[in-house]
Amino acid sequence: MTPAAGAGAGATVIGGISELVTNDPRLGDGSELGTVLDAAMVVDGGQVIWAGPEAQAPAADRRVDLGGHAVIPGFVDSHAHLVFAGDRAAEFAARMAGYPYSAGGIASTVAATRAATDAELFHRAAGLVHEMRSAGTTTVEIKSGYGLTTDDESRSLRVAGRLTPETTFLGAHVVPVEYEGRRDDYVDLVRTEMVDACAPHARWVDVFCDRGAFDADEARAVLEAGMARGLLPRLHGNQLAHGPGVQLAVALSAASVDHCTHLDAADVEALAGAAATTVATLLPGAEFSTRARYPDARALIDAGVVVAIATDCNPGSSYTSSMPFCLAVAVRDMGMTPGEALWSATAGGARALRRSDVGALAVGCRADFAVLDAPSYVHLAYRPGVALVSGTWLGGEPSP
Repeated sequence: MTPAAGAGAGATVIGGISELVTNDPRLGDGSELGTVLDAAMVVDGGQVIWAGPEAQAPAADRRVDLGGHAVIPGFVDSHAHLVFAGDRAAEFAARMAGYPYSAGGIASTVAATRAATDAELFHRAAGLVHEMRSAGTTTVEIKSGYGLTTDDESRSLRVAGRLTPETTFLGAHVVPVEYEGRRDDYVDLVRTEMVDACAPHARWVDVFCDRGAFDADEARAVLEAGMARGLLPRLHGNQLAHGPGVQLAVALSAASVDHCTHLDAADVEALAGAAATTVATLLPGAEFSTRARYPDARALIDAGVVVAIATDCNPGSSYTSSMPFCLAVAVRDMGMTPGEALWSATAGGARALRRSDVGALAVGCRADFAVLDAPSYVHLAYRPGVALVSGTWLGGEPSP
C-alpha cells in the first residue's frame, strides 16, 4: 500500500508484527488472506486506517511494538448458545460410552435455565465470553433457545444483549415437554406471542430444522413470522440427517445455514448458487463432541460455497468456546487448509453475520485482532490445543 501521510493526533502505529493477516487480497501476498510480512497497522478511532509493510508506516503520535508476533483478525464466532444453566457432563460421558446423540437432551438444559435467575444466566454467559476473548474471539453471536416460554426466551435475549449486538431468537429449538402431542400449538406460540415479545431484543431469527426438531413447514412458518417483524433469518440444518434445511435457507435468502453435515449434490449446488447471500457455517466442535461424521468442507469450498467456522458452544453437543480448537479440527478432519480455516473463522464468520466491519484488518474495519505467540497463523493448526493467543485487542486497545 502506498505510504500515507502522517496519521496525526490520536493515531497509533502497531508494529513489530512478523506476519499480519488482513483478509484484504489487495495487500501483501495478494491471496485471499492478504498476508503482509514485517508489518504494521495504524489505528485511529478504533479503526484500521492503514496496513502494510512496517518500513512504509506513516508517522503517528503513539507506537506499540508487538515484538515479532503474528497478528490475525479477531475470530468471528457466528453460532453460539451461551445463555443456559445446568450441566450435561453425564450425557457427554454416556455418548463416549456409545450412546447416540439426539436433540432430546436439550430438555434438561431447558429445565435448568428456567429455574435460574437472570444474574446466574448472565454470570455463566459472561464467563464464556471471557473464555472466547482469551482465545482470540472478538465478535460472537448468542442465541436464545433454552427457555422455550415467552418470558424465558425474552429474558434470555435480554441477557445476551448485554454481551453482544448479535442476538438470535431461537424459540424453535425443540418442542418443550409440556407441549408433547401439541406441536401445532407450540409452533403457533413461537410465531405469534413469543416472537412479538422477543423481536425487540434480537437481530436474527433461527430454527432447528432437523430430525427430532422442526420440519420444513414449521421452520418456514417461524422464520417468516420473524422476518415479518424485522428479524433476519438463519437456520440450523442437516446436522442429524439429510433434510430440507439447506434448501429452505437458500429459498429464504438466510444469512447462513449451520451444521451442513448431511448434504447431497443438490444441496451443495444450491449453496454454491446462493454464495452471495447464504453462508454454510460448519461447527466441527459438534461432530468432535458427538463422534458424528464431519461435514465435507473440501467439497463445499471446491464447489464455490462460502464457508464459515463457529464453535456452536453449548452445554450438550459442543461445550467448547475455543475457535482455535475448531480451526485445528477443521484442518485435520474436514479437508481445509490452514489458510482456508482461518479465513472461515474470521471473514467467513463476518459474512455469516452480514458484517463488513469485522473479520478483517482492512482499512475501515474495526481494529479487533488477536496476537499470536507464534511466527505465523499456520501454528493455530500446527500446534493444536496450545494457547497461542497472547493478547486480544478490541478497537485498537488490549481487551481486559
